[in-house]
Amino acid sequence: MYDVVGVRFKKAGKIYYFDPGEFAIPKDDFVIVETVRGVEFGKVVTARKQVDENDVVLPLKKVLRVADAKDKLIVDENKAAAEEAYSICCQKVIEHKLDMKLVDVSYTFDRNKVVFYFTADGRVDFRDLVKDLAAIFRTRIELRQIGVRDEAKMLGGIGPCGRMLCCSTFLGDFEPVSIKMAKDQNLSLNPTKISGLCGRLMCCLKYENDEYESAKEMLPDLGEMINTPGGKGKVVGLNILERVLQIELIEQERVLEYTLDEILKEGAVSIQATDY
Repeated sequence: MYDVVGVRFKKAGKIYYFDPGEFAIPKDDFVIVETVRGVEFGKVVTARKQVDENDVVLPLKKVLRVADAKDKLIVDENKAAAEEAYSICCQKVIEHKLDMKLVDVSYTFDRNKVVFYFTADGRVDFRDLVKDLAAIFRTRIELRQIGVRDEAKMLGGIGPCGRMLCCSTFLGDFEPVSIKMAKDQNLSLNPTKISGLCGRLMCCLKYENDEYESAKEMLPDLGEMINTPGGKGKVVGLNILERVLQIELIEQERVLEYTLDEILKEGAVSIQATDY
């Protein structure tokens, strides 16, 4: 087991574990840590706890120190410098006629590196751009191509629901989302209805998916023949969350609704496949 604190470097960013050492670091404090990118300033979002070896990336890097007012001032200066770097890079992209869109710029805390995030439809030859940027900023330059979901996370915005994007407010990681989830939830398969600002399937399709999957395991499939209190019938509609079935009764030639409890009541009319 390892003692760790969880540190986040960006709002709704991924949480990374660091060794707090002898520091007593409460949640919401700011710390200075060493990362693969260099020395960084981050916020403690998970107080000291013990985790299994499988949950950490070894070797576990240590917290260098607890951040003070001077460190926070440096962060503000870095943000101002990043805004200036963004403007300069945009101009250079135009000069080099590169088919790419600059999304964001960030400095490491120690100004040892400046990272330019961009999107593009394919590969971009930005070697000349890097040379120009290195001559201007005189530090290590990294151009990182990101996807459209990462772009939406960085820029933020308001989703179709009228609320701020989940990815930019609380989602640390993107989880796989499939069209099957929309089908299981009986949603319109119109891409404009189930796609987010990034153009990909909305992350929120994942939220209720487990509930729908567990409910579907209890319910018959569409078209299945079952016994009901009113006689044999064919399942023609399902309200999965409400556990309500629309049954076309064979003998009565009409459609009735039954709850799952009614179908299973007293065990006398349990769901079963029958010949039609």
